[in-house]
Amino acid sequence: MGYRILDKKQLSGSVFEMTIAAPEIARKAHAGQFFILRVNDCGERIPFTFSDWNAEEGWIRYIFMRVGKTTHLLEDTRAGEDIVDVAGPMGHPTAMQIGKRWTADKTIAADDHLVVVGGGVGTAVAYPVARAAIEAGSKVTVITGARTEELLILREELEALDLHELIIVTDDGSAGREGLVTEPLRELCASGEVDRVFVVGPGIMMKFCAATTAEYHIPTLASLNPIMVDGTGMCGACRIQVGGETKFGCVDGPDFDAHVVDWEELMTRQRVYAEQERLADGEYMRTCGCHE
Repeated sequence: MGYRILDKKQLSGSVFEMTIAAPEIARKAHAGQFFILRVNDCGERIPFTFSDWNAEEGWIRYIFMRVGKTTHLLEDTRAGEDIVDVAGPMGHPTAMQIGKRWTADKTIAADDHLVVVGGGVGTAVAYPVARAAIEAGSKVTVITGARTEELLILREELEALDLHELIIVTDDGSAGREGLVTEPLRELCASGEVDRVFVVGPGIMMKFCAATTAEYHIPTLASLNPIMVDGTGMCGACRIQVGGETKFGCVDGPDFDAHVVDWEELMTRQRVYAEQERLADGEYMRTCGCHE
């Protein structure tokens, strides 16, 4: 028995939202956690962070961008079909309140002014973190950015939250202000009114957000997305350097102190199988017949 696809939406040309029936996982999910799925019996294991879930109705939701063979397989699935495996929730939830710490060194305290920065598909993670922080009593500002308006996701959902402020940024100025997410982030940091920052998105974006907040000595968490296989810490594929120590994204994270992450190593490891991914995707498109 697999996990039934309840709904799938195309958010843009290459970005999709999928809802899966997974009642046991939905009952345990928290903001910032992830799960691992296999599309079919021959498929690879691939991690996704929860963008939403409903414990009462028994579903989980995530957003993915078509970038390789497995995400092409997901694109070609339909509501009513089954995903063969879904395992989760995995990883530490994003810490929210003093006295309710998930780890000793990562705590977003109630009544803090938290700035949540989501870039591209990373906004799928930023949304539940912002929602959970509001529920914990924090004042929350969200900065969400994308290359163009078409690639902005969860805009209506973010607008529905009780945010202190929502700042939309696009590279081309087609929505919100033109520029990079680091620009409004710097303005907020310079105001002296920001207590903590949470960032999630492309590695290069998170690197420069971390450099920005470090100038103002503002504690910053980054949700990392290293290559991952088993999700239990045994394979070592998701290892990263944090503060000069080897950590595993799956069991030690996915949230880490952004100021001590070795960003160059992370981004290098993320690209290590890029050529194999390109070849596998090309072979799939050549043989599957779905794109004729």
